[in-house]
Amino acid sequence: MASHDGTKVLAGQVALVTGAGRGLGRAFAEKLAALGADVAIHGMRENGPAEYGEGTTLTAVAAEIGKDYGVRSQRVLGDLTEGEDIARVIAEAESSLGPIDILVHNAGGDIAAAGGKPDPNDAVNIREADVRAVLERNLLSTILTCQAVAKGMMERRRGRIVTLGSVAAFKGRTHGSIYAVAKAGVTHYTRCLADQLRAYDIAVNCIAPGDTRTGRFLGTRAVDPSRMVETGTLDRIATVDEVARVVEFFAGPMGAFVSGQVLRIDGGGQAWPA
Repeated sequence: MASHDGTKVLAGQVALVTGAGRGLGRAFAEKLAALGADVAIHGMRENGPAEYGEGTTLTAVAAEIGKDYGVRSQRVLGDLTEGEDIARVIAEAESSLGPIDILVHNAGGDIAAAGGKPDPNDAVNIREADVRAVLERNLLSTILTCQAVAKGMMERRRGRIVTLGSVAAFKGRTHGSIYAVAKAGVTHYTRCLADQLRAYDIAVNCIAPGDTRTGRFLGTRAVDPSRMVETGTLDRIATVDEVARVVEFFAGPMGAFVSGQVLRIDGGGQAWPA
C-alpha cells in the first residue's frame, strides 16, 4: 500500500479510469496511482494495450501499475456503450477496491463501426453506422458511465469526475466532424452534470487535449518531426504526461472548488473562449 507521505495526496481513495490499457488512459491511471490512489483499469478488450505496441494485456497493465506504485489495482473489462456492462464494471471495481472516489472517463476515439477511422469522415458523407458508432463510443458512453458512477458518489456526498473532451469540440471542421460533435456534447454534458452535483460536493470537469503523442496518434497519421520536440516551443505535440498532470489537478486537493470547467491542453493552439 502507498505510504501517507506528502506526495500521496490520494492515498485511501479509489479511482476508475476507463480506456486505461494504453495511451492517455494508462497515463492517467499511473498518475493517480503515483499519488496513492487504488486504481481500477478499464478496457474494452483484454488485448487492447497491444494494438499500438504500448503493452500486452489489460491484466498485465493493471498488475504493472499496482506493482510499480504500491497500490491495489483491478482490471475490469466492458463495453461502456451498454448500461449492463457499465453496472458490472462498477460492481467489479467496487467489490475489489471499494467505492469509487474518482472517475476519469477517458474511453472514446474517432473509431468507425468496423474499427479504424471512419472513411469517409466528413460532415456529409460519413456512413450512418459510423455516425452511430462515434456518438456511442464518445458521447453515450460518457453520459451512461457518469450517470452510473455519480449515483454512488451522490449517496456518499463526495467524489471527482473528469471527462475527456477534445480541442476538436470548439471549431467547425470538415474532417472528423462527428467526433468533434460528440466531444462538444461531452463538454456540455460535463457542465450540466457539474451543475447538478454542486450540492453534493462533487466536482466535475472536462479536459480537452490537442494532439498528444500516444501510440494510437503516432501510429495512425504522418507526424511532422519538428512538432516532436519537447522544449523550446509550445507549437508541438504534447507528451502524455503533460496532459496527465491536469488530471492530477482536477482529481486532487487543488481542484476542490473547481467544477464545470473545460480546460484545453494544447499549448495555446486555441486561444479563444470556449
